[in-house]
Amino acid sequence: VQLQASGGGLVQAGGSLRLSCEWSGPTFSTYHLGWFRQAPGKEREFVTSIDSWGGYRTYGDSVKGRFTISRDNVKKTVSLQMNSLKPEDTAVYYCAARRTTDWGLAGRADAYEYWGQGTQVTVSS
Repeated sequence: VQLQASGGGLVQAGGSLRLSCEWSGPTFSTYHLGWFRQAPGKEREFVTSIDSWGGYRTYGDSVKGRFTISRDNVKKTVSLQMNSLKPEDTAVYYCAARRTTDWGLAGRADAYEYWGQGTQVTVSS
């Protein structure tokens, strides 16, 4: 299994970006997916997660109402639509996949088995 993230870039505060993550391998629809981010000098932070069928989502407090996660089980992709971006959203964004169905663990990086390589998002003020 491989995850390939893309879509990062430089955007002004208040702008939008859409990240995508492509899955290579079988059984995409059996995995719950998530996005994390890591800013320089900071710990990896949970952004959002979506269940295997796309019917349930959870978000970190700092992105609620601004970011939206979605998935396409036919195309084997997961996307992150980011609106009203702020300079504090600047980070490397990672997509990740987990099998565990315990949603209490959705925000924990160690619950995820597979990780993409990360894509840089920079928001200028």
